Amino acid sequence: MTTVREIMTTDPVTLPASASITEAATKMKEGDFGGVLVDNDGTLGIVTDRDIAVRAVAEGTFDCTLGDIATFDLETVSPDDDVRDVIKEMRQDDIRRVPVVEDGTAIGILAIGDLAVMFDDDSVLADISAAPGDHQ
Repeated sequence: MTTVREIMTTDPVTLPASASITEAATKMKEGDFGGVLVDNDGTLGIVTDRDIAVRAVAEGTFDCTLGDIATFDLETVSPDDDVRDVIKEMRQDDIRRVPVVEDGTAIGILAIGDLAVMFDDDSVLADISAAPGDHQ
């Protein structure tokens, strides 16, 4: 059995709900990842690069906070969960990223890119996910 802990991305960036979308986008660019976790007084949420583009920029809203565009109705997984069970849940619910929580604390994120690298390393998604960022 492969566990979530074995393939998750560790040390996720977590920002307060009051943080700006610019701050989140900057963190994503610097770290070459596509989502940050959002802490809204102990309630965990997530904002992705797509959320910023679709829920803020496309609407002409540039001064909103992460709390304004975050998804707070999240499914989370345990680091000891079987990856194959998590994959089934992600497929069923059309989830691209899922926070990994242990003892009430987010310790990682499991993304479809992580899964592609682990289980289908010949796929285009695996190639993209494994490639170093190009931020000139």
